[in-house]
Amino acid sequence: MKVNLKHSLFSPITIMGIVLFTASSLKVDEPYTLMLTAAQLIFVPLLLQLIIEPKIQYIIFTWIAMFSIFLLHITSSNTLQILLALIYLGFTFFVALHGFRRFFQRGFTNWAEISIDIGMIYLLVGGLWFFAYIAGIDTGFSPLITWLTAIHFHYSAFLFTISLGFFGRLHDSRLYRLIVPIILAGPLLVAIGITFLPVLELISVILYILAIYSLIVLAYRTPFNTRLQAILIRLSYSALGVTILFSLLYAANSVFAKWTVTIDFMMKFHGLLNCVVFGMLGVLGWTLAPPPTRQGFWSFPVSKVRGKFNKSGDQLSGLVDDMSVFVDTKVTSKAIVDFYEQTNQYRLFANVKWALWFKPFALGYKLISLRLQQLNLPLSSKSMEMTGKIYEVDSSLDGRNKPRAWVRRVKKNIVFVAIYSHHITEGRAYMNIALPLPFASMIGILQIDQTNESLILTSEGEGETGIFLTVGKTLFKLPLSEQFFIEEIEEGSLSAVHKMRIFGIPFLQIDYQIHRK
Repeated sequence: MKVNLKHSLFSPITIMGIVLFTASSLKVDEPYTLMLTAAQLIFVPLLLQLIIEPKIQYIIFTWIAMFSIFLLHITSSNTLQILLALIYLGFTFFVALHGFRRFFQRGFTNWAEISIDIGMIYLLVGGLWFFAYIAGIDTGFSPLITWLTAIHFHYSAFLFTISLGFFGRLHDSRLYRLIVPIILAGPLLVAIGITFLPVLELISVILYILAIYSLIVLAYRTPFNTRLQAILIRLSYSALGVTILFSLLYAANSVFAKWTVTIDFMMKFHGLLNCVVFGMLGVLGWTLAPPPTRQGFWSFPVSKVRGKFNKSGDQLSGLVDDMSVFVDTKVTSKAIVDFYEQTNQYRLFANVKWALWFKPFALGYKLISLRLQQLNLPLSSKSMEMTGKIYEVDSSLDGRNKPRAWVRRVKKNIVFVAIYSHHITEGRAYMNIALPLPFASMIGILQIDQTNESLILTSEGEGETGIFLTVGKTLFKLPLSEQFFIEEIEEGSLSAVHKMRIFGIPFLQIDYQIHRK
């Protein structure tokens, strides 16, 4: 702990920040005007050192940005002020790019890391508002509100979401995964509410308060790396629990005009408490012992096939050679095992059911899928037969174990081209399915579970499961999930239900009736 604290607090970036902040404080009359400066020179650079490896180029760029903030306090030249603010904006743009890069290395997985990514992206929004304030750009608000919005995105949007991400590295629960999206959306919703709709601001603040108090409860229940870190982080979050109540009164005053909560009061009390207790103690707490990420890297094999699939091998009989690789075939329905091993001996009849809310999107995508001949599902919910053949795929071209392509059609139109394979990780076999797309491929990693004699294939399991998009060497987890439930309904006949969700919301269900020829 002492080693890390010494390394972070006495780093070239931190020392420069403290020196410049001290010098800046001599040039102002009101202490609350230093709230944004404290974030720009001390809090933001300190937290970023825990995320971005401080190489010499990064240190120099940060010094330039910090020195620009200091010079803004002593220069009166409007042109020079705009140039200095532009330099700081460039720094926030660099941080946001790093956040985007982190996100696209993983995708929609691990809420703790997503929170850190979004925080880095939000800093750019704070940089834009700060530039607008310095440059005197007409934002539709007074210069004071423009300046306060810049503060809002440095503290509530950057510092808080980064802190939330670090906390998620120590604690993961269903409640935490519910809290994170509310808090991530909070700064944006509040800003929109302030701009266009005060009622939305009030609703956003209420949801924000519920999320913050839930986080406070979790913080007091979660063990931290050190006792001092626990005290600092809990005090930091508790300070938010107090100041957010005044944000609620301010938002309610904007709607009902019954309470007198002025901007001047918000700056002096709300602002300084957030700066000193939430900001300073929170940053110091995480600097004591920054928790390491728990995000691993996927190592499963990925299909190298891209674009339109051209069948290149002989026909095969089934999607797999041996189902015993996945399940205990002694307790699984013999008809289900036979279907996967002798797929060409079965007829498939499908009912495609799009969710009502998703139909406009499905209609728009249909215009594309007709040309791609991939994921080309019909819009009608009528029962229709899907015919198909399975072709061997050259493993040297695909890169996976014994790949085979199942080409399914409705009449003459290709509906799916899915290249099946499997891999084994830590003794468990996963179905590894690739759907070739232009310059990319969609990958489904499914685990197979038995329930009685039936099977459940799901992308929502443990370990490596999920639906991914691969472009080049980038593997990006999509906010999609799917589940198949297949059972024998009578001898020689099977029933299967395929459900798909996006962000946890159902948007597609396909009901299959499967009969042996």
